Amino acid sequence: MNKSLLKSRRQFLQGTALSSVFLGFSLPVQAQPVSEELQQTLPDSMLKAGSNFSNYGQPSIYEKDIIRWISANPNVPGNGVSWTPLEELQGTITPNGLHYERHHNGVPDINPSSHEIMIDGLVDKPLTFSIDALKRYPQIRKICFIECGGNSNAGWRSAPIQSAAGYVHGLVSNAEWTGVPLRLLLNECGIQAEAKWAIAEAADGAALNVSLPIEKLLDDAILALYQNGERLRPENGYPVRLLLPGWEGIVNVKWLRQLKLVEQPAMTRDETAQYTDLLPTGKARQFSFTMQAKSLITSPSVGMTLPDNPGIYQVTGLAWSGNGKIRKVEVSADGGDTWVQAELSDPVLDKAFTRFSLPWQWQGQYAILQSRATDETGYQQPSRNTLISERGDNSFFHYNAIVSWEINEDGQISHIYV
Repeated sequence: MNKSLLKSRRQFLQGTALSSVFLGFSLPVQAQPVSEELQQTLPDSMLKAGSNFSNYGQPSIYEKDIIRWISANPNVPGNGVSWTPLEELQGTITPNGLHYERHHNGVPDINPSSHEIMIDGLVDKPLTFSIDALKRYPQIRKICFIECGGNSNAGWRSAPIQSAAGYVHGLVSNAEWTGVPLRLLLNECGIQAEAKWAIAEAADGAALNVSLPIEKLLDDAILALYQNGERLRPENGYPVRLLLPGWEGIVNVKWLRQLKLVEQPAMTRDETAQYTDLLPTGKARQFSFTMQAKSLITSPSVGMTLPDNPGIYQVTGLAWSGNGKIRKVEVSADGGDTWVQAELSDPVLDKAFTRFSLPWQWQGQYAILQSRATDETGYQQPSRNTLISERGDNSFFHYNAIVSWEINEDGQISHIYV
């Protein structure tokens, strides 16, 4: 963006301090008086019987455009992603049918009656566990997000991409996962003293496998069988996936079939050539499992338009951190010169989406909306300049910088770098 233009527009905003544009209350902005015609006319839905029961509920036909956006690799069938439309959703739980996907070789068809989990390697007693056997163990539930390490990677580009918020940042979703604490099974097998890592392998056509430190598996890892109360869907790991709260998506191995305990990491493709960051020193940043604090204003956001009239808009979005709970989210309307703390919706959970909101008085003025999250460790989401100064510009993964939405005087919203 032209710096002199930005400066002049900021000067334009000096007369509208944040305390006057962010309000402490909310007002309706679109309500209209009841018309006489509406009072006297019954809608069609009241003049006939409704439709029959269904075996499995589906969204309204009027919401058919709320879908995952698919971006597939045409040269490698089954390789690609689908994005969660974050800007179309409210609350913090992602519907199962809209949970993002990342597949390396398609979605396997796995019969749960024949699928088993094998734990072997440096254990006293190698064991296998059928799905029915897993269901007999004590189960726990955990609401947490899963985020692909490649989420938001368009931010590394030299020019900002002009796509809907979910189409850039929607490789993250939040759900309630239920399953068996992995430590129960590892302790049953007996962990030998030499075991420091486990190689987790999926039963998909790519035989995806990654190395994981034992400490995390004994801490809060879950063999997830259920997602938001129902059995996992095939695209999210049916019949069982490894869940590592707060860690990048690739290590939450779907269709899990084996955990092999070893002394050293295996240095697989997906922990060397992929999901690592090349630093300015020429060294690779590897095994950066924890997803750092991040936030995103989902509404208003790029692609939306504010009507050309003064009004109060609810600035709302999502924040999350792999380090724990979100402590606060601040919002700026002037490109980061001043900040106001947003309201966090309860409950604020560990390693889970937190919804934030703030009423904003827009009067047709130029603005740059931003949000920045701070988690309970004190880590604050960095600006884009700070992130690039620390990590260089050769990275492809783990982008968590502040996102800036520019709103011009006509209410048009675009993505800019500040």
